[in-house]
Amino acid sequence: MKTVVFSTLVVLGLSTAAFAQEAAPPAGAVAAPDFASVDADASGGLSMEEIQAVFVGVTADQFAAVDSDGNGELSADEFAVATTPPADPAAAPAPATPAVPAVPAVPDAPAGDVVP
Repeated sequence: MKTVVFSTLVVLGLSTAAFAQEAAPPAGAVAAPDFASVDADASGGLSMEEIQAVFVGVTADQFAAVDSDGNGELSADEFAVATTPPADPAAAPAPATPAVPAVPAVPDAPAGDVVP
């Protein structure tokens, strides 16, 4: 849920540190600010007003969904989770294919017969 909430920001053209690792950011992308630059009052937590000053359009519901401890401020960890885009599923390694279990032998069945 948290990654979905601020994923809207990424869709709106905001990039994050994870995108900074790409050779060239997408056209029109803007790097997300770091936590300290958003923490205008240097309190160590980000208020709704501080978030809205940087991420215009964030709603109270979105903010509350990211504020996992419910204290009314985003910690550095909550901010990092909220501004990190979800992993690209195409880049993830394919899951291991489970081995096909061997069909157990049916006693006294003639070879080649289909046993229900």
